[in-house]
Amino acid sequence: MKRTGIFYGSSTGITEGVAHTIARELGIDSNDVHDAARLSAGMLDNYDALILGSSTWGCGELQDDWYDAVKVLRNADLSQKTVALFGCGDAESYPDTFCDAMGLLYEELKQTGCRFTGNHVSTDGYSFTSSVAVVDGDFVGLALDETNEPDKSADRIETWVKSLDL
Repeated sequence: MKRTGIFYGSSTGITEGVAHTIARELGIDSNDVHDAARLSAGMLDNYDALILGSSTWGCGELQDDWYDAVKVLRNADLSQKTVALFGCGDAESYPDTFCDAMGLLYEELKQTGCRFTGNHVSTDGYSFTSSVAVVDGDFVGLALDETNEPDKSADRIETWVKSLDL
């Protein structure tokens, strides 16, 4: 497996918890799990693969810590990096912006030259009406609803982790 760093944006701790669960599933040391607010260009040099996660806020917005972190990512050379995305959303209260933040990260990064993995996640079994995280009928990463469907998260994480080419 490539040297992998996990970066998350989390206001309530849910996305942070998911980041640590993914790390355990992949055997990634907790020292390689980072708050997106601390992301720097120098940190990126330590990793060949990046797993990036965000919760969705407001009307489909990135979690606050990602605004500066996205600038760091856009200005970095990601052409030799593999990137996987995950997002947390609330499909019951916000069915029209479910996991949009993950889609926003994808849109910001798709022109950087990075190679995405884990980006063809079926929308089957999810209840939502719209998401910018859906491209060509699939989610661009792992979509989780810890608010309404926490009982499905473990299986979804396990399946997604197995699909990653890291």
